[in-house]
Order: sequence, then structure tokens, then C-alpha cells
Amino acid sequence: MFYTSTRDKSVRVTSAEAITKGISPDGGLFVPMEIPKITPDFIESLVPLSYIERAKAVLKLYLTDFSDDEIAECVEGAYREGKFSSEKVAPLYKLSETANVLELWRGPTCAFKDMALQLLPYLLTVSTGKTLKDTQVVILVATSGDTGKAALEGFCDVPNTKILVFYPVDGVSPMQKLQMTTQEGANVSVCAIEGNFDDAQSGVKKIFTDKDVEKKFKENGFAFSSANSINWGRLVPQIVYYVSAYCDMIENGSLKNGEEINVVVPTGNFGNILAAYYAKRMGIPVKTLICASNANNVLTDFLTTGVYDKNREFYCTSSPSMDILISSNLERLLFHLCGEDDTQIKEWMSQLAENGKYSVNDDVFAEIKALFAAGCCDDNGTKDTIKRVFQEKNYLCDTHTAVAVKVYDEYAAETGDKTPTVIASTANPYKFSASVLSAITDTVNADNEFDTVDELLEKSGAPVPSQLAALKGKTPRFTGVSEKENMKQVVFDMLGI
Repeated sequence: MFYTSTRDKSVRVTSAEAITKGISPDGGLFVPMEIPKITPDFIESLVPLSYIERAKAVLKLYLTDFSDDEIAECVEGAYREGKFSSEKVAPLYKLSETANVLELWRGPTCAFKDMALQLLPYLLTVSTGKTLKDTQVVILVATSGDTGKAALEGFCDVPNTKILVFYPVDGVSPMQKLQMTTQEGANVSVCAIEGNFDDAQSGVKKIFTDKDVEKKFKENGFAFSSANSINWGRLVPQIVYYVSAYCDMIENGSLKNGEEINVVVPTGNFGNILAAYYAKRMGIPVKTLICASNANNVLTDFLTTGVYDKNREFYCTSSPSMDILISSNLERLLFHLCGEDDTQIKEWMSQLAENGKYSVNDDVFAEIKALFAAGCCDDNGTKDTIKRVFQEKNYLCDTHTAVAVKVYDEYAAETGDKTPTVIASTANPYKFSASVLSAITDTVNADNEFDTVDELLEKSGAPVPSQLAALKGKTPRFTGVSEKENMKQVVFDMLGI
């Protein structure tokens, strides 16, 4: 299995090289040169297995330059007993006759990013052992909230690495901010920027491809990699949980092997739903991929019109991890759908950079319409959905999951589609306690974040994760704020070069 770049298909690298580099030097994203196929018999063989054993089987198809022992060591380290609050790692909760909530937030930082970022440090350690010698890896991260903490937690004190996280100063929840700024570890740093997530993400990608930065890093024995979903090592573990969810539905009798499911994903950067697309391409019988957006509905508009246009108002919403107008992982999908035409991808990405807008051709748009449905939900709809689901189902969901539930309900009502459906649930509700509390009660008496947590516990009865409760009274280590234009200097200052 080899990987190429979305912007230069003459590139040919191993999975270890793709994971180590994070992004191609031409600015493109690494994608598999072929997508492995799985059969119904293969799926059947996974059904009785644990999540760990399923992960080994799926990852082996993509990481062919890793030995079986190396894959086993990585997976067992990432998902070992005690790291996740459910024995299933990513359990399903039956919300209705057709809807099943895939709880991806059972890990140490209470967000779905743990599913990949508990594994990525192990993958990167093995990869750098194969590709780099006498070099310290610098993990550079832009975050809209959850990736930052999950990456910091995953890479904390991992030998021969440093991790630097940038987040929008006013674009994360109080709990997300506290999780990041109180992070322990000798190799971690965090900095807020004046701007939004797109500014942080664009700044990170610019630093990755800056030749002057590359030269300075080489002189000092550093090399970049990424923990964002632009890194294939972040994306490939996410494929596993869609395969595993399908197996769980067979196991619990919700469907028979070979029957179709729908998958609903709340997403801003398109990585989480792209993983479901890869699962479908592999052979998981997914009927429709349903993309759920908040008020920053650039993906909804694109998937329904074929025109990507980020020239619009940016909203700070109650689902901040989706407050994104430049969806990086969409580039991977377009590469696959346009016949791996790297020239076309470069043209579209150039138009996006220069004009903030591009339109796909009719053939690509026809493929998109055949694969995807899309919808969006503003903060009022999010709030109403949290309240309704809690009152009717006694199930407390966070603001991002609520967006997905709302979009799914509208899709089901409009189409009459009764296909069994997996809804990706991306965060524990206590990460967004103020928004969730205000949705389920008419009067909020809390004065600060942890009073809010206490009141939400009292009103809902849903348990507070111990790792969030433990943040109470902690003093932030990282309080710096930078202009977005100064991100490169912040990196140098953090590294002391």
C-alpha cells in the first residue's frame, strides 16, 4: 500500500512516510493509491471480536509497511483497558427504532478525537523509527477545541516529540480552553491566536510548506508532523469505528450482514465523514452519508449545489468545533471523485485560496449527489433538539451531536428513509455545559463553569466525567495570545530557536 499527494500524483510514499510528514511538500494531502476492499465474510469474521482486534484487522490493510507486532503494540497501547469508560470503546446507544448513537467520546479527553489521537503517537513513534534518525518531531496543531486537548494528551511526554497547539482565542468553550491551557507535560505548548479556526489552520499549513522554516528546522534537528486530520495517521483510525459500528449492529441484531445503513456525521473539517466514506468504499454497505453542519453551513451548500464558497459571515456558535469555513479534508474526497486529477485539484485549491470559491464539474457533482445528503442547524435548532431528546428519550447529548440528530430527523421526515442509521456523537455534554444546561432548563443559576457543571448534574443526572471534574481549581499554564501573522515566530520561540 502506497500513498500519493492530492496535488502531485507522481508522489509515492509508504504509510510511515505519510504519517511522519503529515502533509506533502507540495501542500497536498496524502491519500491511499488504492482503497482496500473487504468482503461480507471479512466483516462476519470481525463481528465476535473486540474493538482492539477489529482495529488491528482494519489497520493492517492500510499500514502494510508495519509488522503485525507493530500494529498490535500500537492498538493495544491506544485502547487498553482503563483508557476508555466503556468496554466497547465506541459503544452504540439505541435512540429510536432507526437511530443509533455512536458514542465516540468515551476516551480521556471526552471527545471523538481520542479515537485517533490515542493511537497516533504510537503510529508516529513507529513511523519515525522507520523514516527519521536523530531528529526530534514537532507536532503542530490547529484546533477548534477538541483536537488540541486530545493531541496534547496523546503526545504528552512522548519521547523525542514536541507538540504546539494553536486555538482561536474566542472560538472554544470554557471547558475546552481549560483542558488545553492546564495541560501537563514537559514537551507541550499552547497559544491562542486572534482570529478563528480557519486562520489557525491556514497559518499551520503555511508554516508546514515554508522553505525558510524547513531550513531552520533541519539546522536544529527538528522535523514537522501534524496531529490534525490532514495527517493520514489521524484519519485512518477513524475508519475503524465505522466498520466496528456496523459489526456491532450485526451483533446486536439491528441488521443482517449485507444490509445497508446510513451514517450521520456533524462535521466542519470533513475528516470524520470522510472516514465513513472510506469505510463505504472498502465495502461497508453505507446507503447515504449525511453531512450535518451548524450555522457555518458551507458544506451543506457545497454538497447541495457543487459550489464551495467561503465568502460568507463566520458565526461563533454553541457547537464551536464545527465553526469552520475551510474544510481541508474535502480535498481528499475531490481527488478520488475527479479521477485523481491532481491538476484539477490544484486549480480548485488555487481558486479557493485566491477567490474563496470554486465550482466542481457536472460529473463530480453527480457523484457527490449520489453519495451525500446534507443539512444544517442553527443554535436555536440545536437547543431545541437537546431539550427534546432529553425530555423524550432521557438522553443528554452535546451541542454537536444535537446538530446531527436534528439534521437526521429532517432527512428522515423528508425522505421517509427508514434505513438503520448510525449518528456519530462527538463529545460529552459536559464539555459544553452552559449551552446544554440552558437547553434543558428555563432558569440557569450558575455563575461559573463548574457551577454550571454542578447544576447540569443536578438537572440531568448524567454523570460528570472525572477528568473534567478534576480541572476545577487548576491554574492555566499557557496564557499567551498571538496575532495570526506571528504564528511562525511563536513556533520558533516555543522551540527556543
